[in-house]
Amino acid sequence: MPEEPVRIILADDHPLVLEAVRTLLDGQPGLKVIAAATDGQQLLDLTHRLKPDLVILDLQLPGVNGFECLRRIKESDPVIQVIVLSAFGDAQTVRAVVQAGAEGFVLKTDPPAQVVNAIRQVLSGQLVFPRSARRWLQPDQPRPDLSDLDRRLLGLLAQGRSNDQIARALSVSPNTVKYYLKNLFRKLGVANRTEAVSWYLRQPRPFGRDQNP
Repeated sequence: MPEEPVRIILADDHPLVLEAVRTLLDGQPGLKVIAAATDGQQLLDLTHRLKPDLVILDLQLPGVNGFECLRRIKESDPVIQVIVLSAFGDAQTVRAVVQAGAEGFVLKTDPPAQVVNAIRQVLSGQLVFPRSARRWLQPDQPRPDLSDLDRRLLGLLAQGRSNDQIARALSVSPNTVKYYLKNLFRKLGVANRTEAVSWYLRQPRPFGRDQNP
């Protein structure tokens, strides 16, 4: 049987933008737009009822704003992935989106092919943010002292690997992986794997490039 398409909800207060994004995605194999919202409360209601795989979210929503929608979606169902599609790519906005847990950030001025590519990357387990924004996302604190194992774990997490997949890659048990991750999160001062990967992406490159999971 063919795989089920990725179910997507769009949210933007401009009907023309919604129609343009829907048209773009409807032409892509494996993607299906199942609903669209023009305000924040409508988006939250649709997300709660339809349980999409992905939400493409504008930050400038009336009612409940995009940042609050992102926070509530991640609190209620962190499995749902969120890509912010915004006209504003300033440092403060990008930092806030990263901290709120979004998997991607795409500018409305980006070419359509780049938007689709970002969606594919996020669906494959990567975090996607504008290359030009990386310099704004440098950590304010000194880099923690990470072991080679820590770096390899970060690389595996950034690839979207599950605990079982990481266990196979490292030839250890899943329980050992949980122990490794707990120590890694403690070193980084983060609460979960999403925050760990966000930290990893904020580091200057090359970071961990010599670690080949």
